[in-house]
Amino acid sequence: MNLVTISGPPSSGKTAIILKTIQSLRKRDISVGVVKFDCLYTDDDILYKKHDIPVKKGLSGSLCPDHYFVSNIEEVVQWGKKINLDLLITESAGLCNRCSPYIRDIKAVCVIDNLSGINTPKKIGPMLKSADIIVITKGDIVSQAEREVFSSRVHSVNPKAVIMHINGLTGQGAYELSTLLYDSEKDIQTVKGKELKFPMPSAMCSYCLGEKRIGEAYQMGNVRKIELGDEK
Repeated sequence: MNLVTISGPPSSGKTAIILKTIQSLRKRDISVGVVKFDCLYTDDDILYKKHDIPVKKGLSGSLCPDHYFVSNIEEVVQWGKKINLDLLITESAGLCNRCSPYIRDIKAVCVIDNLSGINTPKKIGPMLKSADIIVITKGDIVSQAEREVFSSRVHSVNPKAVIMHINGLTGQGAYELSTLLYDSEKDIQTVKGKELKFPMPSAMCSYCLGEKRIGEAYQMGNVRKIELGDEK
């Protein structure tokens, strides 16, 4: 079984891209399943079920979804092995722009859309900068010049990644992505002992532990203050 991690900001088109890509994979008789990680709510599992795609979902609740992902990825892999998948796709929304859900030696895909703004590639962090493949969506809504500028900004923050343009509605470009996701010679038995590509966001402060009161007297642990300087 192959394992692929697909992440990206909310509403960037991850689920649409995954569905179109799975259609191409199935034409090659590759069995695919999906595990959807999110925070509070998702109905994407319904979409996958409508297409007869094996799916599980996990909601992290008050936890960081990437911490939740790493805490459960081994169990997810064993689920995929149990139902004899050829390819298991995990889908996770990067909600804090500091997320880093990628594992070394596991193919990492980041989905980002043209409508998010030309400075967005600089804001996303390791979720984009450490991806192996970057999929840019919603190119049909912007001009050719805007697509080229946005693609250039993406390349500037991750020059090593394969950059692809895919239409989540028509599926144009999804076949090309499908050829990059599955390698019949690779087999993932376990992810135990593997390492993340980048450290997770680190924070253990009073607010993490349930504090609601505002002010320095109530702030403990990992706290960082903004530098405002002196007004003249």
